[in-house]
Amino acid sequence: MNKKFLKIFIIIVLISAFLSGIFFGADQYFSLEYIKSKQTDLLELINNNFSFYYILFFILYIAVTAFALPIAVLKTLLAGALFGFLPGLILTSFASTIGSALCFALSRFAFKDYVQNKYPAQIKKINDGIEKDGDLYLLFLRLSPIFPFFIINLVFGLTKMSLKKFYIISQIGMLPATAIFVNAGLQISSISKIEDILSFNIIVSLSLIGFLPIIVKKIYNYLGK
Repeated sequence: MNKKFLKIFIIIVLISAFLSGIFFGADQYFSLEYIKSKQTDLLELINNNFSFYYILFFILYIAVTAFALPIAVLKTLLAGALFGFLPGLILTSFASTIGSALCFALSRFAFKDYVQNKYPAQIKKINDGIEKDGDLYLLFLRLSPIFPFFIINLVFGLTKMSLKKFYIISQIGMLPATAIFVNAGLQISSISKIEDILSFNIIVSLSLIGFLPIIVKKIYNYLGK
């Protein structure tokens, strides 16, 4: 297949997947209210064939993440509610990272050439920053739960960062927030809104953990000069 037409096809699939969740009501099946109302039925179904539904959920999680659908928090809550803390944490940690890496790769293949040709100066500045502090900057973004993960996947696909490095940093950086949401899924019946999970102190703490290595490096470079 011609590379140009393949890119167009991928772009159409990405946009269609995103818009379908908005215009065809797919988002209602990933709402907190819907998950709470169906939890008992789903648990009964899963207990009858745990391994099958665990693998199925793993594959679906990867697919939804790869196509940049903005429902990561609800997927993670659902994993905790249905599979328990440790199985849910393992599932979401690896599925979210694999899906993010695929989204990264799709973004790079479909959009990188166009964006670099359209905005060469801006992309050069971003790539310069990535080469200088890219590892720490990505770690900060992954640790801070205020930045949507699907946007990070798409944007970093336009940079020069290697897929291997993106995967490793994402696996480490997303783990703390993933653990918080999986654990919250265990008490999903008592949660009325997503904001109940992330307090201001938790958000600030995770952001500071991610920002600390950047500060240390800046101080080190300053003292070195």
